Amino acid sequence: MSATPPPTPLVQSLREGDGNTDLVLIVDDVPDNLAVLHDALDESGYTVLVATSGEQALQRAAQAKPDIVLLDAMMPGIDGFEVARRLKADAATAHIPIVFMTGLTETEHLVAALEAGGVDYVTKPIKPKEVLARMNVHLQGARRARQDARQAGQARNALDAFGYASFTVRMPEGKLIWQTVLARELLLRYCGTSAPVTPPAVIEWLQRHLPDAVERQVEPPVLSIAQGAASLSLRLHQQTGHDDGGDEWLIIMREVSDTAVIEAMSLSLKLTMREAEVLYWVVKGKTNKDIGEILGSSPATAKKHLERVYVKLGVETRTAAAGVAMKRIRELQPQFEI
Repeated sequence: MSATPPPTPLVQSLREGDGNTDLVLIVDDVPDNLAVLHDALDESGYTVLVATSGEQALQRAAQAKPDIVLLDAMMPGIDGFEVARRLKADAATAHIPIVFMTGLTETEHLVAALEAGGVDYVTKPIKPKEVLARMNVHLQGARRARQDARQAGQARNALDAFGYASFTVRMPEGKLIWQTVLARELLLRYCGTSAPVTPPAVIEWLQRHLPDAVERQVEPPVLSIAQGAASLSLRLHQQTGHDDGGDEWLIIMREVSDTAVIEAMSLSLKLTMREAEVLYWVVKGKTNKDIGEILGSSPATAKKHLERVYVKLGVETRTAAAGVAMKRIRELQPQFEI
């Protein structure tokens, strides 16, 4: 597969000129059709690119990443159906809505347009008002999809920030199709695998427990993968996709170790790392003298840190601070043994 060509100065200027303007790529080998649509779209405030062949359309789409493509079905060389199939096969352009423009009104041709990846079609002779109305519907849908994707990404990043990594596995093939940055790091460290390979232990766990999860709505037991004093805890979260090829399952995982618990306490209770360390060892029943020895400081320093913890947690005693911490640890890492 050839590399995506870099954007030309023209494409860069179109993209940078107005971040709120939708970019439309019109593909038609008839100049008169291009002129009519170009003028109507331009007057309506759209930024317009044109292509007069399938080859040129693929190049322009790869360079500019338009917000929508108006695609003539019948062209010499690479026709519109093949252009659509190639755009949908490329991850960089697969999300772009394609509206076919066709003079072919037989059902088989219209079905072919939709099967090739089109979301809609308009028939020739082109009526600009109809095209604008159809475009607006699909552009709104594309904007919502982008917004949903951004929000989902923000949520997943938030999970990573609190130590909860996530990834998606497609079953029954067992292919890892998506993962957060933290998930990539943890799976490599604990299992020695990288996407699209799913750790064999995870596949075996899914194969064993998915039937009950689907049929009886029973959540599988947590899968634990140990590595020395630490372990990786995996929980089946939810099904995120389904088609004839299989199901996609979202898995949430968390590293269970002293360090992971301390980091979680620091984030969730708004403590410094040293304050969280002191509080952690208080929960473990250690005295200030013990804590000083563990952390390489004096008992007086441990006491000062603990006093600041009292203020931040709104408590007055060692027992109360430990109670707050234990409650939060159980919420964040219920499998951790205190």
